[in-house]
Amino acid sequence: MKPHDGLYLDGAWRPAAGRDVIEVVNPADEQVIGQVPAGTAEDVDAAVRAARAALPGWSATPPAERAARLAALRDVLAARADEFAETVTAELGAPPKLAQTVHVGAPIAVAGSYAELAATYAFEERIGNSAVHHEPIGVVGAITPWNYPLHQVVAKVAPALAAGCTLVLKPAEDTPLTARLFAGAVHEAGVPAGVFNLVTGLGPVAGQALVEHPGVDLVSFTGSTAVGRRIGAVAGAAVKKVALELGGKSANVILPGADLARAVNVGVANVMSNSGQTCSAWTRMLVHRDRYDEAVELAATAAAKYGDRIGPLVSARQRERVTGYIEKGVAEGARLVAGGPEAPRERGYYVSPTVFADVTPQMSIAQEEIFGPVLSILRYEDEEDALRIANGTVYGLAGAVWAGDEATAVAFARRMETGQVDINGGRFNPLAPFGGYKQSGVGRELGVHGLTEYLQTKSLQF
Repeated sequence: MKPHDGLYLDGAWRPAAGRDVIEVVNPADEQVIGQVPAGTAEDVDAAVRAARAALPGWSATPPAERAARLAALRDVLAARADEFAETVTAELGAPPKLAQTVHVGAPIAVAGSYAELAATYAFEERIGNSAVHHEPIGVVGAITPWNYPLHQVVAKVAPALAAGCTLVLKPAEDTPLTARLFAGAVHEAGVPAGVFNLVTGLGPVAGQALVEHPGVDLVSFTGSTAVGRRIGAVAGAAVKKVALELGGKSANVILPGADLARAVNVGVANVMSNSGQTCSAWTRMLVHRDRYDEAVELAATAAAKYGDRIGPLVSARQRERVTGYIEKGVAEGARLVAGGPEAPRERGYYVSPTVFADVTPQMSIAQEEIFGPVLSILRYEDEEDALRIANGTVYGLAGAVWAGDEATAVAFARRMETGQVDINGGRFNPLAPFGGYKQSGVGRELGVHGLTEYLQTKSLQF
């Protein structure tokens, strides 16, 4: 069928309208490892029409049957976990262990959670003399990023299917091979034709066509705040619902009395995970002035251990962005205590694990999302000063608080303007709502809150 092996439309792999392709590069060695079609507005239109045609049948499918398809999808993902992990490693550069446990393990759990929710959620309830029905919103346009190429897809597709929606997926152009594997898994799981459709392509072409298409009822986007603003403006003009999971500049607040060594080591690990390419990473570490120097020394030592353990950034463009921020940090007066802008390897888009001290809240590296393995350490005078610094960005996606006792940490976290806060190293919960305050987005993903994003409400009075 080349080039290059079509799009998944209406239950089958079909030729794209054009002949242009997108090359996929392994960021670890800079070699081309594959090609996918560069979908056009014509391809998007075909995908949306297939989704609209499939909507009446899928939305009327009993929730138990939708749950069964999602359970089957979970099982296929689990059975092909090694293949997915190898693909994520190849096109994103994620180390194999991280690819297995996080990039593939987490979405398997998420798919399973929505299989259970589809079977147990109350799609109808009684309120007084009214029957309240929770119905699928319709056709979903899902646009996913490259940093977690399977997890972000499952976090949108699974709740949409559980709700009874049909959808068109446009994955990031840097990591489309994982999405193609996922389309095969959906097919193998027995999801009916037209319910799920895949169009690979460039954001300004296929992505824009999907956002603008009048047949799309909801746009679910994860990516940069700048692109999210444009999507919101286009969707707003059409009075179309959006769910936006955008940027972050999360604070890791270490209060007096906390276990400093543990807080610093976990904080550094959080920033370095996935080479820093995580929107919820705790990229600002806030430490009381009395233990600031000790924290800086601990962080520098911890970061040095990640030199050979983290993967590359996804592209040359991303590496240039991150090294540009490192250079800006030095230029603005921050003190480099680990790493730096110099390339640590001759080949591959690698950046050294980098730690800045003497960072002030106004600096670019303390305000702007870098999206790389770069940690900024800021000092504070007291708790009110720490709160002011923690809340002092346009973002509010995640964060962490460490204290000598849980009550103190919780009291501080309750005043943070952010969507999710880990208390003394709390573990990730795939059932808890994930999403941001302020310019970190609109709406929530995961768990029951993620499911309700894809539902609309109708009241019948008796």
